Amino acid sequence: MAHRLPLRNRTGIQRPKNLDENATSKPRQTVGTNLPGGTRSGFPGANSFKSTGVQRPALGEVAVNRKNSKVKFNKDKAPEVGQKRTRSFSVADGPQRVPLAAKPTAPGRTAVTGRVFTQPEPTTLPLEGVVHLNGLDDDMDVEEMHSTKRDSIDDVVTAHDEELENMIDEQDRAEVAENLVPTEEAEAIVYLWPEVSPNHAAKYQREVEEVCTRFDAEDEEYDAAMCSEYAEEIFDYMSDLQDAIMPTPNYMDAQNEITWGMRQTLVDWLLQVHLRYHMLPETLWITVNIVDRFLSHRTVSLDKLQLVGVTAMFIASKYEEILAPSVDEFVFMTEKGYLKEEILKGERIILQTLEFNISHYCSPYSWMRKISHADDYDIQTRTLSKFLTEVTLLDHSFLRVKPSMIAAVGMYTARRMLSGDWNDAFVFYSGYTEEQLEPGYNLLVDKITEPGFDKLYLYRKYAHKKFLKAAVYALEKAREQVNQGEGMVLA
Repeated sequence: MAHRLPLRNRTGIQRPKNLDENATSKPRQTVGTNLPGGTRSGFPGANSFKSTGVQRPALGEVAVNRKNSKVKFNKDKAPEVGQKRTRSFSVADGPQRVPLAAKPTAPGRTAVTGRVFTQPEPTTLPLEGVVHLNGLDDDMDVEEMHSTKRDSIDDVVTAHDEELENMIDEQDRAEVAENLVPTEEAEAIVYLWPEVSPNHAAKYQREVEEVCTRFDAEDEEYDAAMCSEYAEEIFDYMSDLQDAIMPTPNYMDAQNEITWGMRQTLVDWLLQVHLRYHMLPETLWITVNIVDRFLSHRTVSLDKLQLVGVTAMFIASKYEEILAPSVDEFVFMTEKGYLKEEILKGERIILQTLEFNISHYCSPYSWMRKISHADDYDIQTRTLSKFLTEVTLLDHSFLRVKPSMIAAVGMYTARRMLSGDWNDAFVFYSGYTEEQLEPGYNLLVDKITEPGFDKLYLYRKYAHKKFLKAAVYALEKAREQVNQGEGMVLA
C-alpha cells in the first residue's frame, strides 16, 4: 500500500492539502471528471529513479544535475526541462521541488532550473530613474528623477505678442510649418490593446450601460456569497486599486541581462513551488505582481533573478497564507543557492522599493468569482478559465491588462472553447463586451499554441485529472482554431 508523505516536518496546525476550490471531491454540480473531448487517462507522474545522499523526509524531491547540464539559454531559445528523479515510494502526482538556480560556478555562467544561462553582453540604456541591483552591498535608496529648476526669477522674460512675432524669422516659420501634423493624421493614433480610442471607449460604455439597464439581477439578494449589500462598493474600490499596482509593460527594455524568456522560466518555476507547498491562489498572483513591479524600478543582474522571485513569494506568503513557509524553507527551495541573509536583505530592498504596497493587488480570481454568477458557477467553465488566466502570467503581453479584464478574458475564452455565448449576464457581471475581449482571446490562443508550451509546468499542472484535464482540452481547441484560421489576427 502506498504511503503519503507529510506536507512538512513541523508540528501544530497543518495546511490543508487541497486549497483550490475546484479540487474538491464533492463539487456543487454533478459533472464528469473530464472536460469535453479530454482523455480519461491519469496524469503521468515523474519516473522513479534511484537517488543517493540524504533526502529531506518532508518533500518528494525533484533534483537537477547541474554539473552535467549542457543546455544553453539565450534570448532566442527557451531552456529545456531538466532531468528529474523522484523517490520510488512516493505516490504524489503533484509538482516536485525543482531548483531554479544556484550561485555561478564559473565566470559568466549561471545555472537556472538546472539549465545553463549564457551571460549576455551588457548594453547601456540611457534610462533615468532606474537603480541597479547587482549585489548585497547595493544601496536600498531608489534614485529619483530631478526636475530642472530656474536659478532665479530674473531668468523669466515677459514678451508681448508683437515681440514674439518679430522674434520668429521666415526660416523658423518654414520649419514650424513642416513639423505641423494634419488633423486627419493626428487623429489616426494606433492604440495598443487594451487601450482604445475615446469613441470606442464611449461606445463600449453605452453598450454596458444598456445591458445593466435591462438585465434583472434580483436573484443576487438571495446569494449570500455575492454580498449584494456591499458588492458594488467593494468592486468600485478594487477597480481604483488596480490602477495603482500596474507594472510598466515594457520594463524589460531597461534590463541589461535578463529577457522575457527568462521571466517566463522564473514564473513557471514559481508555479511549481506554489503548488508544492499548497499555497493559496492569491499568493501566486501577488508574487508575480511583486516581481514585475520591482523589475519596473530596478535593474537586476541575471544571477539575482531567482532571488527576486523567491523573495517576492516569501513576502506574498506573509500576506495571504495562514501558515507561511519559513525563510529556511525558501533557502531549501533553491538548494542553498542563496543564503538566508540574502533573502532577508532582498525583502527589505523590495519592500522599500514598492513602498510596502503589497496587499493593494487584487487577483483576477476576485472578479472571476463575480462573473461565475452568470452561469451559476459552472465547474467546467471556471476550471478552464483558471487555467487560461494563469497562462497570462507567462505572457508579458498581458502586463498592460488590468486584473478585472484578465478575468473577463479567461471566462470569455473558456465560454468560447466550450461552445457557449457571451450573453447579457456575462456583460453585466464582467463589465466588458465581446468586442473588447476578442483581442485577448486571440493572444491566449497564440500563447497556448506556441511550440514547447506543452512542456511547461503550467500545462502539466492543469493536465492532471484533479483540474479536469483543462490544459489538454484547451490546447486541443486552440489548435483547432489555428488550423481553421479563426480569429488569429488581432483587431
